Amino acid sequence: MKKLTSILLLLLFVWTVQAQTAREEIRANRYLSANNYYAYPTPTAKQTAAPKGYEPFYISTYMRHGSRYLIDPNDYRFPKQTLLKADSLNKLTATGKNTLDIVLRMADMAEGRLGELTSVGARQHRGIAKRMYTNFPQIFADGTEVDARSTVVIRCILSMTSECLQLQAMNPNLCIKNDASYHDMYYMNPPAKDLSKIASSDKVKKVQKDFEATHVRPERLMKTLFTDEAYVKANVDEARLMRRLFDLACNMQSHDTDMQLYSLFTDEECYDLWSCNNLYWYLTHACSPVTDGLMPYREADLLRNILDRADAALKEGKNQATLRFGHESCLLPLVALLELNHYGESYPDVEKLSEQWRAYDIFPMASNVQFVFFHKKGSNDVLVKVLLNEKEAKLPVKTDVAPYYHWKDVESYYREKLDKYQHI
Repeated sequence: MKKLTSILLLLLFVWTVQAQTAREEIRANRYLSANNYYAYPTPTAKQTAAPKGYEPFYISTYMRHGSRYLIDPNDYRFPKQTLLKADSLNKLTATGKNTLDIVLRMADMAEGRLGELTSVGARQHRGIAKRMYTNFPQIFADGTEVDARSTVVIRCILSMTSECLQLQAMNPNLCIKNDASYHDMYYMNPPAKDLSKIASSDKVKKVQKDFEATHVRPERLMKTLFTDEAYVKANVDEARLMRRLFDLACNMQSHDTDMQLYSLFTDEECYDLWSCNNLYWYLTHACSPVTDGLMPYREADLLRNILDRADAALKEGKNQATLRFGHESCLLPLVALLELNHYGESYPDVEKLSEQWRAYDIFPMASNVQFVFFHKKGSNDVLVKVLLNEKEAKLPVKTDVAPYYHWKDVESYYREKLDKYQHI
């Protein structure tokens, strides 16, 4: 009876954890509200053992760069100038003055480093490399060829360097090749101009604007920062200041610092601001009906490259690794195009989106998709499993060995999907 009770309690606990809403998750862990600024969480999920006799021999990845500084100079300049002007007129509260001090220190830290990788970001990729090596040691045996490629952006190049140096340290006999060239940008970070026009259409902007109108409420925060409401109304872009301060608060987890701005915001404000950002990424990069579900095809060339490189590696039959380093703006639509878990589904009600689709599960800093291939001596049946941020993912393909899939079925599904897109 005790054993049965323990099992029931365990099941109840698991169900409770799984049933948490985004609001509850963010209340428990504010860092999640950072969305694409969320620092990569160290995975705890265990790998499911491969079917008997199968061993890993090839890995193919697309990885986002690690944690970075903010990119737009106005991310720092706008809140800095707004608060400096108010301070010069003695319009800041004590909290406002403290916030200004932190903004000035953050802006000084970021001077000349916009968009660059931080030490936190480098550590994230070293950790990923260690776990890849530990989980799949056969792939990284002596003489294995590692083809690592990056976009031409410095934070991606440094992410690649961090990961490859870690792999080389764990096995000096790896043959690692690094490259970062405009030659590969057509699939590493494609322009997809026609799809980008759809993503920035007036229809998309209206959905986003209408949503933000009811979910960005800066009044309380302004009273916390400023002493004069009339001054704020006349001189401060309240919603913009709130969003920029929130971005700074979110991105502080990208740094080794004890400074923080999250205390400026309530739990509900963190949730609301996250939900606006969550909607933006869904509309512009995922399967939103507002964009006819086309946005994932931004990464058609990337998926085609993954399939082609896998075919070549399988024909050669020797241990290899293909590592690609790029951006969340590529990784998110790739995940949707692959239909990993439920991320390829379409959700029409934007007010319910946050309970159905949460971007922080897809693309934290250093997020990654890993295709791991397994073969068995005497068999031509190659198996593959896909990891999303080092967790086993579900594919839209039937299998009798989940979370492993027969590569012939996986490749056939995605080739057919890409062929259909060519005729849209």
